[in-house]
Amino acid sequence: MSEISEMSETSASISRYAKTCGLEVNEVPDGYVVYQSSKDRVHFLNPVAAVIFELCDGNHTAADIRSILVDGYDLSSFPDRDFEVALNTMVGEGLIQPCAQASS
Repeated sequence: MSEISEMSETSASISRYAKTCGLEVNEVPDGYVVYQSSKDRVHFLNPVAAVIFELCDGNHTAADIRSILVDGYDLSSFPDRDFEVALNTMVGEGLIQPCAQASS
């Protein structure tokens, strides 16, 4: 069972993510307000979630985003579980989606 979780962890870290088309994104003092017209929903992203969302440009893997956050916030330890939850929630809500690896 640990092999399965390691495999899913590995595939998640190499997955690239991109923002879903058709979102209305507004910057506010404490993050982003994202309107999703296809579901008539409003999402509130805190400042860290907003950075994660911005880095979902199809060029960064989850591991890249994690590394950028560690460096940018000068973290000695990283809240991996919270990061995973944030990515999974944004995917589940349809704000971001996994995308194909950029061709070399």
